[in-house]
Amino acid sequence: MLALVADPGTFAELPPPARRSTPDGPLAWQGYDASRARASQRTGEEESVVVGTAQVEGTTAVLIAFEFGFLGGSLGERTGDRLEAAYVHARAHRLPVVPLVATGGSRMQEGMLALSQLQRVARQSALTREAGLPQIAVLRDPTTGGGWATLGAGADVILALPGAQVGFAGSRVRPPDADPAAYTAEAQLAAGAADAVVPVAELKPVLGLWLRLLTAPATTPADPPAALGDRELPATGWEAVRRARAPQRPRAEAYLDAYFARRVALVGDRCGGADPGGMLCGFGERNGRTVAFAAQTGTATRPAGYRTAARLIRLADRLDIPVLTLVDTPGAANDADAERQGAGAAIAELFGEVAAARTPVTTLVIGEGGSGGALALAAPGNTWATPDSYFSVIAPELAAAILKRPPEQVEATADQLRIRPQDLVELGVVRGIVDTVNTEDTVDTEGRPRP
Repeated sequence: MLALVADPGTFAELPPPARRSTPDGPLAWQGYDASRARASQRTGEEESVVVGTAQVEGTTAVLIAFEFGFLGGSLGERTGDRLEAAYVHARAHRLPVVPLVATGGSRMQEGMLALSQLQRVARQSALTREAGLPQIAVLRDPTTGGGWATLGAGADVILALPGAQVGFAGSRVRPPDADPAAYTAEAQLAAGAADAVVPVAELKPVLGLWLRLLTAPATTPADPPAALGDRELPATGWEAVRRARAPQRPRAEAYLDAYFARRVALVGDRCGGADPGGMLCGFGERNGRTVAFAAQTGTATRPAGYRTAARLIRLADRLDIPVLTLVDTPGAANDADAERQGAGAAIAELFGEVAAARTPVTTLVIGEGGSGGALALAAPGNTWATPDSYFSVIAPELAAAILKRPPEQVEATADQLRIRPQDLVELGVVRGIVDTVNTEDTVDTEGRPRP
């Protein structure tokens, strides 16, 4: 596996920590020494993991490669020693950590001493996280048990190989009627527990791009993108609404493509949900440096989308990567399923992450700014707007309905709400209106360029 991801000639194995072993291990499990000897002869390795440093597409990282042929890639005391040494080395040298996981879980022949290695791994992972170093896991076949619940699921970014068996329960300990499709890399991606399923032939460049992006942050706040749509300011509030809702108006994908040279996607809320059609999150290369992004796509944002955006901002904040958010939603999803999925808590979580972020957050409203479901993604004091956008406390139709006004008064209500981009500038809700030519240009409330 190391040869598939490491640049040729760059891997340097870390010396394994010395540990005195009693005959047949700590439990005196009869035949354990013989099993280890056979595994070593078969694989050429002395333990179930090999750890060292290597370059991946030019970025140096600590690699942790599991050898499944050595007792099923199981974790024992000596495995724990090697894993701890890898994380300690990563922190000492400020390197990202890449576990290449293939394991059936903890080693039965060492009993609870083997299981307790998971606590060591979790501690080392937490310390590495606190040190501001990224962890990118690659899930191979199989990734089960404690290896999945620590090195795998505990990573910042999770890539998986197609068809890999991934799940806490291994194939021999599941209920007999369990659906095997639920224990696959593809199922974990759909459930928001993985970020991508990557073919083996593409793994090295994809992993290399992730490593480069997560270790090369921009040093200044993200600049707001240039407007891609209508440059003229709307004359009325209702015209602003119509422009923002126009099917031909540029959406998030167009803005991200124009803004970034390349980008990767962060998918899923790690709580069983994903909203890839409603919230696009990830990291992109902007002028040779990295900016994180969370972008609404013009649909009603679901709870998983808000939680994914909150996850993105937490990670960017920890890695000192500035964030760009794009607001474009008629509002938060308000159906019964959204309530059952914790819509209120998810929106509150995102409000909190934006408010508490130490890394700079820049927001551009590119379409509809529908109430709190849009505001949760907006940076206080650093929000901008395009000429074909609006931001409102409530949709004009709903405002008229609440006020018991007839349908013919919806347009007048839109004017009363003062939702046009120039109104928002005058009210101090947004800093300015981005120009289509120069992203630093803004216009005043009459549409004239600001000095």
